[in-house]
Order: sequence, then C-alpha cells, then structure tokens
Amino acid sequence: MATTDTENNLPHWDLDSIYPGLESEPFEQAVGELAARIDDFDKFLIDHGVAQVSPSTDAAAMSIIEGYLDQMNLIMRLNSTLRLYVWCIVDTDSSNELALRKLSELDSLNTRSKQQITQFQSWLGRQQTLLPEVLSKSELAKAHSLYLQETADQSRYLMSDAEESLAAELALSGIIAWAKLHGTIWSQLEVPFERDGKIEQIPMPMIQNLALFDSDADVRQRAGAAEVVAWATMREPLTAALNGVMGAKITLAKRRGRQDVLHATLDQARIDRSILDVMQNSIRDALPSFRAYLKTKARTLGKDSLPWWDLYAPLGKTDHRFTFQETQQFIVNQFDKFDPPMGAFSRHAFENHWIDAEPRSGKQGGGYCNGAYGTGISRILCNFDGSLQQVFTIAHELGHAFHAHCQTGKTYQQCLAPMTLVESASLFCETLVTDQALVNVASPQEELTILNTFLGTAVLNIVSTLSAYLFEQEVFKRREHAELSVDELCSISKQFEVEIFGEALNPEHIHPYAWAAIPHNFMPNISFYNFPYAFGLLFSLGLYDQYQQRGSAFVPDFESLLASTGEVMPSELAARFGMNLREPVFWQASLRLIEKRIQRFQQLCNMPKEQ
Repeated sequence: MATTDTENNLPHWDLDSIYPGLESEPFEQAVGELAARIDDFDKFLIDHGVAQVSPSTDAAAMSIIEGYLDQMNLIMRLNSTLRLYVWCIVDTDSSNELALRKLSELDSLNTRSKQQITQFQSWLGRQQTLLPEVLSKSELAKAHSLYLQETADQSRYLMSDAEESLAAELALSGIIAWAKLHGTIWSQLEVPFERDGKIEQIPMPMIQNLALFDSDADVRQRAGAAEVVAWATMREPLTAALNGVMGAKITLAKRRGRQDVLHATLDQARIDRSILDVMQNSIRDALPSFRAYLKTKARTLGKDSLPWWDLYAPLGKTDHRFTFQETQQFIVNQFDKFDPPMGAFSRHAFENHWIDAEPRSGKQGGGYCNGAYGTGISRILCNFDGSLQQVFTIAHELGHAFHAHCQTGKTYQQCLAPMTLVESASLFCETLVTDQALVNVASPQEELTILNTFLGTAVLNIVSTLSAYLFEQEVFKRREHAELSVDELCSISKQFEVEIFGEALNPEHIHPYAWAAIPHNFMPNISFYNFPYAFGLLFSLGLYDQYQQRGSAFVPDFESLLASTGEVMPSELAARFGMNLREPVFWQASLRLIEKRIQRFQQLCNMPKEQ
C-alpha cells in the first residue's frame, strides 16, 4: 500500500493497482495465463514448422510472422507487467522470500519466451528473402517492419537453436544470478555512520547520497570513507560477480560470431562505431572545459583539486531542503508550462503514488523508472533526501515514464527503443526543469546552486561515462584471458578516472570501488550502458535547442518522436530535426551549450560573496 506524504514519511509506491498481492487471485491468474500462452505458442511453432530448415511459401511465411507478432506481443506485454510488479517488491525489500521465489518462477517463464523468440529469429533469418513480400502485403508486418528487419539481420549472430536454448537456461544460474547477487549486496549492505553523536546503521543508498550530495563537507568526507570501507567488506563476492557477468558475455559474443561485446551493444543501440567515435572524440575535445569547471569548483571549496566525494558537492545556496510536496509542485508546474498533457501526466503519477521515495534498508540504491511496454504503467524508484539533485532525478525518471506514456497502445515490439534513445526524454525533462529553475532565481547564489547541479549531471553523464566506458572496455580485454583480481579492477578504474578527469581530480582520493557502485557493470543482458547516457544528454540538448527556437510548435514533434523511438532508427529521428549524428558539428553544438553554462558558473564563482 502507498503511504501518505509527511515530512518524515516519504511515499512508497502503490502496487495494488497493478496486482493486489503476490498470492492474490488476479496475480496467480495472470501467471497462469502467461504460462498457458507460452505453452500455446510452443504448439504454434511446432504446428507451423518453424524449427524446420525447409523454406516457406510467401503465404506460409506471412501466416507465421503475423501469428508470431500477435501472440508474442501478448506474451511479452503480460510478462513485462508481471515482472514490473514483482521487481518493484524485490527492489524495495530484497529479503522478501516470497517475492524472490515469484521472481524466480517468472525468470523461468521469461527464459522460455526468450527461447521462442530466438527460434523465430533463426527461422526468420532463413526466410529473409521472403520478408519484403510479406511487408508489402501484411499491414501488421509493415507496422513492425524495423523490428522484423532487425530480427532477421541479427539472426546471423545466433548459435544453433539447441545452443541458444541451453544458454538461456544456464543464464538463470549463471549471469542472471551474478547480477542478482550484486543487487542483493547493494540493497542490504548497511554502513555504520556517526550522526549527532550516535552511531547508526545507514543503508548504502543513503550513505551514497550523503557522500555525493550533502552540503556539509565533513559529512561528505566521512560518508565517503564509510562507503569505501563497506564496499571493501564485499570486494571478493563483487569481484566474482563481475568476472562471472563479463566472462559469460565474452563467451557468448565469441560463440555468436561477434567481433566483440561492444559489437552487440552497438546493434542494440542502433548506431555504428563511426557514430560512437564521432561523439566520443567530440567529448574528448571538450574535456578541458569540464576540467575547468571542476577546478573552479575545487577553488570555491578551498582546494587545489577534488576528491571523489566532492565531484558532485552542492554549491551556492545549499541550506534549503525540498519537501516532497515542494518537489511535486515544482516539477508539475514546469511540465505544465512546456506541455499541459505532460503536466497532467506527472500530476497523475504523483497523486497515484507511482514513486517510491524513502531510502531504507533492503531497498535498491540510485533511481530508475520501470515500465510495462505499451500499457502506460510505470513506477519510479528514488532515494529522496531533499536535495536539488533529487528534485532533478525525479524529473528525469518522470521523463522516462512520460516516454512510456507516449507509447501507450503500441505493441511490445513497437516500444523497444534502443539504449541511445531511452535516455533522451528523461534528460530532456531534466534540462527543462533546470532551465525553468534558472529563469526564477532570486540571487546569484541560487543560480550557482542550479548551474552546479546541472553541470554535475553533465559530468556524470559525459565525463564519468567516458571513464566507465574505457574501464569496461579494458576489463573485457583482460577478462578474455583470465579472471581479474580485486586489485586489478581497482587499478583499472583509477587509471581511467585519472586519464579522463585529469588534474581536476585529486589522485590521492579516488574511489577504489567505483566499479562496484555502478549497477550497469553487472547487467546480464546489456553491456556498455554508459555511452548511451552521453548520447542521451547531447541528443536531448540538441532537441532542447530546437524547442527554444520553435516554442510550442516543437511539442507535437517531440511527442511524436517519443512515440516512435521503437520504430525508427535514431539517425532518422535526428534527421527529422535537422540533426546529423555522423557530423561532429552536431555533438559540438550540444557541448557548447554546456560550455556556456560552465562560463556562467565561473563568473558566479568569481563574484563577491555578498552578491
């Protein structure tokens, strides 16, 4: 059940509107329906000879493709709703044994549906020459043309049906289990910390908030030290988990004929290496500006360079703590000004308790938006501490939810946006509330606070993600030959932090376990979930620049873009707005928008304090 909003009682999300309980009749019926649909689809695949090597006729191929789209869309829509519900329980109470058992049961059903998808993909690859004819005759197939063409093209990177089936089953006790281990450790780890003269056991997500965003420098430093000590107690199981996840990905990439693990990620992101290289080269060229921001911040804090716990430290008017009600009002108002339907949507999300805000033991750290494809149902997790950073985080996650809302009514396959576009709506919304906050500042110190928060997000999404990308690339390279030790992982992480942050980062105070604190490193089905954040921010800044030029006329085009992110390639969507992802000029233009804010930040830091 949802709780009420009070100063000391932050809201928990309401899940009863999805299912009334893990042992309720509606939930059990839905699980039974999912299992029955999967059984029926097994029969469909057998009856239509999908496992056979012999070619189909045009008519038979169209029947199979349409049947697959109809049935698999229903299976995955129901599957994603069930998994959303159970994951929300697990992520806020990782010791809930009933939820963990139900999740394991759903994992088994999910594995079966993945095996069916792979079997269809293998068949479609063999019938690829018939696909153009089917697309010309079938409206259903045409509505899923990108999905079908991509599925057929990617079939070249499949192992045999038997090997893919075995890999999917082994993942439950292998790569997925390693990822779950990391999530369990993160959510259950409690850290002793002194506050007001008393030692308290603080959940890791709260310690991380204190270390990164608390306005008190002493609290940040002590929380940072406590965080490092706590991660050190789990260094061996976390190292085993990372070796397990990355080792499995390397093996599968090789067996599937991939160039490397990044190859699969780029295909998932629907971009190629040339686009990634152009973007990252542009970022490298802009690093001096980011370092200048961080060095100015260091001087403002009375330091020559920043220890890791000061990278995102608040500046300016830092004494104000937002209540959750203030956060709601501010975000809804800003969304309303941009687009009344977006404002109404965010108001609905707040009032219907879609957000779980309270940090507590057993709850996952960080923040995310989890949605069930095509249903418009989302839930948002955050660890609210009253900081401006958390206000922007909620705006970010509501952007994800609005993105899903714009896809309501579409099928599961039509909603499968690539990683590069998944972050676009969220970072656009974060930019939107930042800009509106800057319009209403009452003093230079308030402006400094807002700019510093925005620039901290830019550092996280652009500078830190480049370091994380290089770390992951190097770990994959070494893991191909042998497992890595704790010390190797810490050393690699430090190496790239120093390379990317340069003289702005204090080399004596670099987080040795930063790799352990990044959940993306442990994701079982996605690698290199770092560069999509840089892509998303720079792409969204390009869109925001268009909004500033066009005003309200931009809004329908923006909503159309969000609705079609699963059906059109990123380069084509960008072209709708006159943006060329292959040209450095596009990325440079977005980076210059950040550089302008860095310059204003430096001006504010040089102003006399009485202003």
